Amino acid sequence: MLVGERMTRRPITVGEDASVNEALELMHRERIRRLPVVDKQGRLVGIVSELDLLKVSPSPATSLSIYEIPYLLARIKMRDIMTRDVITVTEDTPLEEAARIMADNKIGGLPVMRGDRLVGIITETDIFKIFLEMLGGRETGVRLTIEVPEKKGMLAKITAKIAEIGGNILALGTLMGEDPSTREVTVRVSDVTKEDLVAAIGELGEGIRVLDARLCTLTECA
Repeated sequence: MLVGERMTRRPITVGEDASVNEALELMHRERIRRLPVVDKQGRLVGIVSELDLLKVSPSPATSLSIYEIPYLLARIKMRDIMTRDVITVTEDTPLEEAARIMADNKIGGLPVMRGDRLVGIITETDIFKIFLEMLGGRETGVRLTIEVPEKKGMLAKITAKIAEIGGNILALGTLMGEDPSTREVTVRVSDVTKEDLVAAIGELGEGIRVLDARLCTLTECA
């Protein structure tokens, strides 16, 4: 899956001459937390986050009057506070690479470029939605976490066993276990009961063991 498949196209932007007041109003109206900053030619020149704007806004304990605050914020422009060295990605960037870039740089969004043209933005919210989808977070089924030896063919054995008892795999993901010789496999399965699924996986042996089992609906896992 690539960034171009899940990015927000035609992202909302702000001009470098816009004030803090204008940017805050735009964010609140559009319910977004960051804005790419563009020049008069529409070229990307920076990015601002809601946190950037709040940092330059007077605190509630300020001695400024309610008349002075709007005047002050109207004088501070995006060019004064924006991040200029913007980290970007392209439409062909793998989603996991975009997520790694965000995590490594502690940022919540990446403008998406096609050459020198801004064509989209991918944010932490987009990544969370993809994570939910990949793990079946909005699907009803049995959620099973299994400890599996780090050996070839283990996933094939598990998926074959699930198919054998009539289960339908909705989602499957793996993580390194606490012991580097194992992996934790989380699978969400429909069309079987929790008890039957746990029993079937238990029959596999070979160091495969169930760590957690629960029935998940759209609103809870129990």
